[in-house]
Amino acid sequence: MVNDSNLQHIPWLSGKRPYQFFGPCSAESLDQLRTTAAGISEHFTDVIFRAGIWKPRTRPNTFEGVGEEGLKWLIDIKEEFGFKVTTEVASPAHVEACLKAGIDVLWIGARTTVNPFSVQAIADALEGADVPVFVKNPLNPDVSLWSGAVERIGKAGITKLGAIHRGFHLADNKPYRNAPAWDLAVQFKTDHPEIPLICDVSHITGNPELIPHVAQRALDLDMDGLMVETHCNPKKALSDAKQQITPAHLQGLWNSLIFKSAESKNIEFQNQLDLLRSKIDRIDDSIVELLSQRMNISEEIGVYKKENQVTILQLQRWQEILERTIKSGKTLNMSEKFISNLYHSIHEESIDKQTNS
Repeated sequence: MVNDSNLQHIPWLSGKRPYQFFGPCSAESLDQLRTTAAGISEHFTDVIFRAGIWKPRTRPNTFEGVGEEGLKWLIDIKEEFGFKVTTEVASPAHVEACLKAGIDVLWIGARTTVNPFSVQAIADALEGADVPVFVKNPLNPDVSLWSGAVERIGKAGITKLGAIHRGFHLADNKPYRNAPAWDLAVQFKTDHPEIPLICDVSHITGNPELIPHVAQRALDLDMDGLMVETHCNPKKALSDAKQQITPAHLQGLWNSLIFKSAESKNIEFQNQLDLLRSKIDRIDDSIVELLSQRMNISEEIGVYKKENQVTILQLQRWQEILERTIKSGKTLNMSEKFISNLYHSIHEESIDKQTNS
């Protein structure tokens, strides 16, 4: 269960953290929205009801949304169930239609975020508006592009800003539809601690069986809420049928999650945590000092190589270092992936030092 005393509250969002963005991938009919909303309302009250009105599909001749008519349906849901409603916008015309209809929250999709020209056009259309806007991460793993999109919307005068982590499309996303790349989400959250970050577990997983794991991981990383695509009859959904769940399934998911706080009022816990963190701080200081010594030596090596007209990259030496450190890391209970990533970064910095020596 959630301990309300430990939750933050953002006035312009419904309810309290973790925020709930639930609803179908697409608005297909008023009956479909009403049946889905009724199922959700049996278990949840402070929901931001989501549904796509315009669907940017990869290929033509597939369901591309019902268009502006769906905005009227969302307003009907808002009035009947008391939910705030949200949909995706991909153009200035979408923004204008949503503002005119009275949609509570807008979001910018991954396919739009990837294009600064499109984001700027939306930002221009939003000038003077008082509406919350969430920005999904771009398809490609580029945090600066994500941040840039948020900043463009902010410069338009939108102060109620949020972000949505929906995973990234990589060469190999398995077992997910979109690789979560949690480190990039953490980087964004670190760069923008004032912006609520919602995790779109449906687009990351593409598979309901994986949703509980991803949802729990998102909460463990202190994300501010979850977006879960919920449909009254997923098998008959006109878009993304495989990743949507029923309202009953949604309730089971929510009840299975463990909600944690970023802080604790337990004095003993806090004292012990401070002690352990101080140890980490001392170790971190030592690591940085050792890395500095290593880079100084790399610079010396770079000078000798330059004097003797020897190439900077010594592939055999680099392979020996990587093999040795991975072997040592495994002995000390560290993963090959971690050691490999770490030493690739060290090697890259070393190359830079030798190049500029």
